[in-house]
Amino acid sequence: MLHSQINSVLDSMEAIAPTPQWLKRILSLMDLTSLNSSDTKESIAALCQKAVTPNGHVAAVCCYPEFVSEAAAALKGTPVKIATVANFPLGTDYMQDVLANIRDAIALGANEVDVVFPYERYLGGERALAKDLVRECKKVCGKDVILKVILETGVLNKPSLIADASKAVIEAGADFIKTSTGKAEVGATLMAAAVILLTIKEMEMPVGLKVAGGIREVEDALEYIDLANKIMGSAWVTPQRFRIGASQLIERLG
Repeated sequence: MLHSQINSVLDSMEAIAPTPQWLKRILSLMDLTSLNSSDTKESIAALCQKAVTPNGHVAAVCCYPEFVSEAAAALKGTPVKIATVANFPLGTDYMQDVLANIRDAIALGANEVDVVFPYERYLGGERALAKDLVRECKKVCGKDVILKVILETGVLNKPSLIADASKAVIEAGADFIKTSTGKAEVGATLMAAAVILLTIKEMEMPVGLKVAGGIREVEDALEYIDLANKIMGSAWVTPQRFRIGASQLIERLG
């Protein structure tokens, strides 16, 4: 059943021409991201300068926790949210460390936290533990801080596993499900995004999708927007429910 739903949606997709209006819309949905070992305060400051353009602004800037305070200061007074990561990128940190890191990041000014689902332990059968981590992370985030849970769908790989993991994190209180860290061999795929969207629709929960990992061209972003339009409807595809994690697109959008 799931496979037929995925195939039906993918077969119905249409190419969207990258008009100025669509470029502006992509910009509004973007989490402008830099998660590199070479990041510095100066490079994050330069990234923040790209977040607000004559054509609009990105939804969020995403950086490592050690740069959150700089990003928050640089974007103070703008609508741009400050996002960071936890349990990143392998999903293997101890729960108490993950929760402490989230608390620290929020204190520094983070509005959103992208936490890596402990996918290897989930695959190893520790499903309750994986779900508990998400639940505890949401408790720390509370109502005011958005929790995005990164499934690493390139590792989970099978539609049934991605669907089961999506259900688990939705039940645990995630605000968004994110496809990938961008560090695994396989990042976002249309198949994985379709599974997550179909699961969100089935569960009728106010949960969003963030696609990330390998989205380097405007045409890639437009494919994911079209996919979300087909499954959830165009009114759903707003920064409150749909994000695109990317950095290389910004030069074509601003």
